[in-house]
Amino acid sequence: MLKIDVHTHILPETLPDLSQAPGGERFVRLEHHAPGRARMIVAGSMFREVESNLWDVETRLSECDAAGVGVQVLSTVPVMFSYWAEPETALGLARRLNDHIAGVVAARPSRFVGLGTIPMQSPDLAIRELERCVRELGLAGVQIGTNVNGANLDVPELFPVFEAAASLGAAVFVHPWEMAGRDRMTRYWLPWLVGMPAETSLAICSLIFGGVLEKLPKLRIAFAHGGGAFPATIGRIAHGFEARPDLCAAANEVSPREYLKRIYLDSLVHDPLMLRYLVELMGSDRVALGSDYPFPLGESRPGKLIDSCGFPEKTRERLLSGTALEWLDLPAGRFGG
Repeated sequence: MLKIDVHTHILPETLPDLSQAPGGERFVRLEHHAPGRARMIVAGSMFREVESNLWDVETRLSECDAAGVGVQVLSTVPVMFSYWAEPETALGLARRLNDHIAGVVAARPSRFVGLGTIPMQSPDLAIRELERCVRELGLAGVQIGTNVNGANLDVPELFPVFEAAASLGAAVFVHPWEMAGRDRMTRYWLPWLVGMPAETSLAICSLIFGGVLEKLPKLRIAFAHGGGAFPATIGRIAHGFEARPDLCAAANEVSPREYLKRIYLDSLVHDPLMLRYLVELMGSDRVALGSDYPFPLGESRPGKLIDSCGFPEKTRERLLSGTALEWLDLPAGRFGG
């Protein structure tokens, strides 16, 4: 059965030297220090230790084959978004990253699909690069962060970006980054364990309550990590909408529950009880296999959690590939399925 992993990350083996650009110390450096190993350096400190499967395509394909993954949807590492940077510099970096992903996809179109990155701090430039990603590079869409320099995704300045994505038929993948409250999460890896789920729910609620999804019914948008805290707290969110419409329905009078059939989530929840709940809540046509490859908080064998839940074969097929194909707007026979 075909497996399409919608949540995987990739970088080029070398990154551009932006040390002389404004804020240069904040741009990621890739420091190769041993065979097949490198450190991602940010502001002089190690952000993450990475291995060759982050950049080496043959290693990546070998690991996909071992795990039975037929297709990966490639996106950059979220720390590369660089929304804090000067727009033109961020655009230049985005173009380099997008050209690299497009090249990987072009070399192996039966194994990879690409998502670009865009400089969201400048909506005009973001739209320009979004158009290039789709029309010139042949990418399926873009990956964006859950906020732009602290601004939630419903701010009016960002609406034209979502409008352009809907018009272009571009898939949008929302990944948490720069988590709210991280100043209180300095220990225990809490930004990744607590901050990311909350940040993702914040993004979903902003797009719902802000009316962005209501205004753009054709927008195909997916959220990482099973939607974070949103599915588990939909009861509280919907109750708040009903109890205080003066606060919650100020920009959109449609119940949050109505959007459970309008958004997509990946399957990366790490728990069979939660995945079964997610499928019951959202439907299998809203959930797609996602692993966060090749990082440690991901699923080491993509699809193992789905297989452990005892779903009927039709549901498994939908989770492993069918929902991904729909979200990406790709034909079922594109990969021989």
